[in-house]
Formats: sequence, structure tokens, C-alpha cells
Amino acid sequence: MNASAPCRQCGCEYTYEDGNLVVCPECGHEQVAGEVAEIAGEETVVVDANGNVLGDGDAVIVIKDLKVKGSSSVVKVGTKVRNIRLVEGDHNIDCKIEGIGAMKLKSEFVRKA
Repeated sequence: MNASAPCRQCGCEYTYEDGNLVVCPECGHEQVAGEVAEIAGEETVVVDANGNVLGDGDAVIVIKDLKVKGSSSVVKVGTKVRNIRLVEGDHNIDCKIEGIGAMKLKSEFVRKA
């Protein structure tokens, strides 16, 4: 998403960049710049923390300790997640992590393996 792209939530044309975020002045929606880029209108591309394009079936490595909501478990740095599936939404990676189970991750917390 760049500054000239409309807001994904309300469609406002007046988005602007604030540091590493793209902000909508009307609804207040914020998104990490470069996290999800628009290509050819409806089609979206998901990128990891380093800017590499991710696809279904890729393997990724977690780059930050992540607490599992509703549990005392933690996904540790360096955990390799295989066979990811890309989905729409804020948490755009659907996967199964060994020892924890099915969960959704944000692409900003992983890098391509």
C-alpha cells in the first residue's frame, strides 16, 4: 500500500505515510508500509519482514517471540513454520505450528526460509 492508494477500510483517497505506517485521516486505519502491496486492483501480494514475496506452501521462520493468546505457550524466535497458507485480513498467514497447533500469524513477524 502506498500513499496514493485508497484506504482499505473506508476507501478514503487521502492516505499519508507516517514513519513506516500508512495512515487514513478519516477512519484512523493504520497499516505497515510494504506489508501488503496492491497489484492490478484486486490482487494483493503478501511480503515478509524483509520484503520478500510470500506464497502458499512456503516455509517461514519466526523473527520475534510471540505469545499465544489464551495460553501460556510462546512461539520462540527461529521456529520454522512449513506449508503456510495466505488469507485475507490482519493476520494474513494461516499455519500449523508443531507443538502448538493451528494459528494465524502476521507477515511482519516472519521471514522467508
